[in-house]
Formats: sequence, structure tokens, C-alpha cells
Amino acid sequence: MSNRRILITGAAGGVGTILTRCLKDEYDITGHDLKPQPDADPVILGADLTDYDAVRGVMDGIDTVVHLAGAASPEASWDAVLNANIVGTRNVLEAARDAGVRRVVYASSNHAMGMYDRLEDWPVYPSTLPRADSLYGVSKIFGETIGRYYYDEYDLSFIALRIGWVTQDPGSTPVDVLHAMWLSEPDLAQIVRCAIEAEVDFGIYYAISDNPNRRWAMTNTMLDLGYRPQDSWSDKAPADEPVVEGGVPVADNWPKGS
Repeated sequence: MSNRRILITGAAGGVGTILTRCLKDEYDITGHDLKPQPDADPVILGADLTDYDAVRGVMDGIDTVVHLAGAASPEASWDAVLNANIVGTRNVLEAARDAGVRRVVYASSNHAMGMYDRLEDWPVYPSTLPRADSLYGVSKIFGETIGRYYYDEYDLSFIALRIGWVTQDPGSTPVDVLHAMWLSEPDLAQIVRCAIEAEVDFGIYYAISDNPNRRWAMTNTMLDLGYRPQDSWSDKAPADEPVVEGGVPVADNWPKGS
């Protein structure tokens, strides 16, 4: 086990549960969620993200924060993203800075760039100007931007991962753009592990599996972080399901219902 103490915010959520299960034998993990779960293994501490003092109270002794907590739907309301994703993310970063945390790994999202997907304006690179498809996407752009500020101003290491679509079964939907951004559970664990350990101190990176119809560049993810995706949605697709060169057209109301 590494001697790094890792705080996973939103540890009771879907992605948090996967990461806790996959990484708990490698790191000294403490979980966080809105409500405490003292009987969980590892223990989950409770803190409302809008309560700075409560957030600061879970930071002592932490090496790396993996910040997943927040409103997670592209259809989330303004009040939801304002409180959880904007105020909450600022509180996490400020508490991490005050506690002397080494690094924050931030769960950003493909929705920070999702308007390119709606308009089928590909490929998309990490250096492409942000173009949110929802208020949720706007909040993730805010998170990336305030993370850059905390790195520039306070030297708090900040790695943003634009996480794709995490599910065990990518065949559960016929939507091609979701197939293209699928991230398997093993690849999710690998990319977060890479983000925790990488020698770079700041960066914004796409986190997607090795999908043949991927439209989002991961060269810097592989070069800077050492990420090598192992899975592909096409390995789980029916034998007669084609990979369409250039991608299938995206619904005009993307990401509604995604």
C-alpha cells in the first residue's frame, strides 16, 4: 500500500464506489459524502460542500483529494450546480490549500465541451476553447478554471480529468456518441491512479477508453500521465454492430436524456 492518504469526495456515488473498491488496497483512503457512513470500509466522513468549515474538517493529513462530489447530471438545475459544483468546488480547493494538500484530482466532464458534440464539430483537443452543452458543463468549466487559478496563485497541484461515460455495459444504449466516450471501470481506476502519481503539476486531460470512434484527443493524457487504456466498447458490442467512420450524427437536443 502507498503511504499517500487519499480523500475521495462523493465516495458513496457510482464513480466513487468504483474507485474506492479499486484503489483501497493501494492507498490509505478516506471517503467523503454528504452524510457520514461510519460503518463503511473505508469510513465515509460527512460534510456539506457548501459549508466551508465542514469541508476543511475532512482535509487534515490528506495528500491528494479526488474530487467527485457534486451535481452530476447535464440536466441539473442552476441552484444545484451553483451550490454543489461552484461553491462546493471552491470550498474543496480552499480547504485543500489551507490544509497543505499536495494535489487535487478534479472530476471534470465531457460536457464542458459538449456543444462540439451536439454540432458534430470534431476532433476536440484539451486546448480547444471550452463550449459547454448545459449548466452542468458550465460548472465543470468553472472547476477547471478555478483549479488553474489555485495552481497559479498557490501552487496547489491540479489535474482535471474530463471523464467519459462510466458504465459496466456500454451496450445498454444504442447512442454512438456515448459508446465513443465510454470509460470502463478498470480504465477509470487506471487514469485516476495515473493522475494521483503523475509528475506533472497541472493539466486538463480526457479520460476515455480505447474506443475506435473516439473524437477527443488523449495524446497528452498518455504522454503526461502515462495512461494506457485497455478496454474498448467495440469489444463488448454485438459482432454485427459497425463502427461508423466519422461517427453517427448526434441528436440536436444533446445531452438531454443522456
